[in-house]
Amino acid sequence: MTPDEFDDWARAELLAVESALDSLVPADPPAGLGDAMRYAVLDGGKRLRPLLVLAACEAVDGASFAAMRAAVAVELIHAYSLVHDDMPCMDDDALRRGKPTVHVKYGEAQAMLAGDAMQALAFEVLTPEQGIAPALQARLVGLLARAAGHEGMAGGQAIDLASVGHRLDEVALRDMHRRKTGALLQASVLMGAACGGVAPAAWDALMDYGAAIGLAFQVVDDILDVTQASETLGKTAGKDLENNKPTYVTVLGMDAARHHACELRQQAHAALQRSGLARTQRLAWLADKVVDRHH
Repeated sequence: MTPDEFDDWARAELLAVESALDSLVPADPPAGLGDAMRYAVLDGGKRLRPLLVLAACEAVDGASFAAMRAAVAVELIHAYSLVHDDMPCMDDDALRRGKPTVHVKYGEAQAMLAGDAMQALAFEVLTPEQGIAPALQARLVGLLARAAGHEGMAGGQAIDLASVGHRLDEVALRDMHRRKTGALLQASVLMGAACGGVAPAAWDALMDYGAAIGLAFQVVDDILDVTQASETLGKTAGKDLENNKPTYVTVLGMDAARHHACELRQQAHAALQRSGLARTQRLAWLADKVVDRHH
């Protein structure tokens, strides 16, 4: 697969994801809530998680309707988490995806409700009356719920908030980010894979792939927070250092953090080779994009 072929695929899938989000995130909830929801999730972001869902579904020759619903659902969970993370009671940030954060534009109460509504909508999207078999609905809901809840993203955020000003070793830092960032990225891969038939060995390999890129994403995020400007990132640069938060750069050092990101990329590629699946080229490219990105 050439870079142009990958870019053409990604562009087409991103348009499809954007169209699905536009149709599934309503504009008519009362008292302006729909406006806040749509502001939070439409027209912004890398959409890495939906692309992972769709690439994993392709790798297992899965059901495209279910995969697109899963792609929308995982992006709704990601977007809701950003809305809540940016609020003054958490990270207190004013910039996200190059525009004012939801609580800055709509107020804290509306931002909280928008996040709540998007979280609920994610599970509604996964449970349509037709088009996805009940057993697959249940499996997708379970994967997403575990990744978003106390075992995953919410638990990781709790550790993150409790770690401000404290020294963490690499083991503790990895556990925090495995939950906070990695769990939802790994779940994206597994939700796509669940849309098709997967042998246990291939499922385990995709789990390892998802774990590797999930951690790599956070390592690179920590590097970019130090090396890139806010205009490039689309969010406030240097916040972790300013807030005295432990990161891979502060724990390992810059050179070791970069080396670790490359190691994780290699682990991701090795897992794909071990999977025995024939159509993993897009997943391999996405692993490269995670490590090589500049924002």
